[in-house]
Amino acid sequence: MEVILEPANVSGAIPVPSSKSISQRICAAALLHKGKTLVQNYGNSNDEQAALNIIQQLGAEVSFSGNTLSIVSTGFIQSTEKIDCGESGLSARLFTPIAALSPETVIIDGSGSLRNRPMSFFKEVFEGLNVKLPSFEGRIPFTVQGPIKAKDIIVDGSLSSQFISGLLFAFAHSASREIVIEVENLVSKPYIDLTLDVLELFGYSIINDKYQRFTIRPELFTHQESIAVTVESDWSSAAFWIAAATIKGSVTLSGLNENSKQADKVFLEIVKKIGAIVRWENGDLIIQSAQLNSFEADLTDAPDLFPLLAVMAASCEGRCKLRGLHRLVHKESNRAESIAGLLSQLEVVFEIVADEIIITGRNSFPAIKYNCPNDHRMAMAAALAAMNSKGALEIENAECVNKSYPDFWKDLETFTQ
Repeated sequence: MEVILEPANVSGAIPVPSSKSISQRICAAALLHKGKTLVQNYGNSNDEQAALNIIQQLGAEVSFSGNTLSIVSTGFIQSTEKIDCGESGLSARLFTPIAALSPETVIIDGSGSLRNRPMSFFKEVFEGLNVKLPSFEGRIPFTVQGPIKAKDIIVDGSLSSQFISGLLFAFAHSASREIVIEVENLVSKPYIDLTLDVLELFGYSIINDKYQRFTIRPELFTHQESIAVTVESDWSSAAFWIAAATIKGSVTLSGLNENSKQADKVFLEIVKKIGAIVRWENGDLIIQSAQLNSFEADLTDAPDLFPLLAVMAASCEGRCKLRGLHRLVHKESNRAESIAGLLSQLEVVFEIVADEIIITGRNSFPAIKYNCPNDHRMAMAAALAAMNSKGALEIENAECVNKSYPDFWKDLETFTQ
């Protein structure tokens, strides 16, 4: 699919899609819950559909009535030959420990870029947890066989917090005594907050000691037959509109939680420093453009913001610094390379020094044809660049936005002028 964008500004009131990060965690909790879970505002992204498919493969019953998603489960993992994670790294890392609750062999599979993303974490921790990994080569597809044994462990959290979230779900469900998970070098701490909030909603008690020790207290578990939850809107999806309005325009965003623990909510503080006019009004977030000041940002805990902020930096006056490049290698693409490639096409001056990229802004960008590397965040970053291009900007492989935001191009057409 190819999309052609003309220079434009954004304007209008935009409903923000649901958070796929929260949706997938709710699916995991609902699968492990004995009873019914009713979910409002469940999204239609590829990643969210992958999570629904997985929990059905593992035994949950899923149905929709209007906008309400119903998930009914026995709380036990049923045997299945395979779970298919699509291209969702979170689903693969979240549901693998859950699938390992079963004593039967389960193939963990996926497609596209997910097959190139590292899964060596499981080899490092599973052998001590009674989980077998026959013929494991560090990538999907691979086979697991449990049942996983919850025990005190020390794990490395430097690659991704998603692995830790998977262990927290599996251990919280299976532990029969107090269990401690010690984590070294944890990254993306806000995503662990989302995991702990969902687990608490489903009755689990976990003590977080400075993101270094997580104590699971099974004796404090409280069961409810039916649980109702509404998925809050997604700050990662909102980030594009916030960025676009900061550069050129004004938008009103509905559905966002002002007190959200999502990692990408930090974007709001960054655009304030850049110069955006920001205010909350009757629960809606309003963003208006202003002068674009140079800025610095450490994105170690919010790496998904990197592509958009790189284009924003290229639109600012002066030089901007973004830190945390090491978090970008194992995404839907090698985003460090993808960002450098896009900036080069846009004729932006930049340099990479250790874990930083230093970007010198310019007033406008040349019209380009961008062959997007099947990465939804990069497609949105290219769309942001189109706002200040000198002519039409063409984006190939534009359908990759379906991973997180299927209506993105339709919304962009509606709210740009």
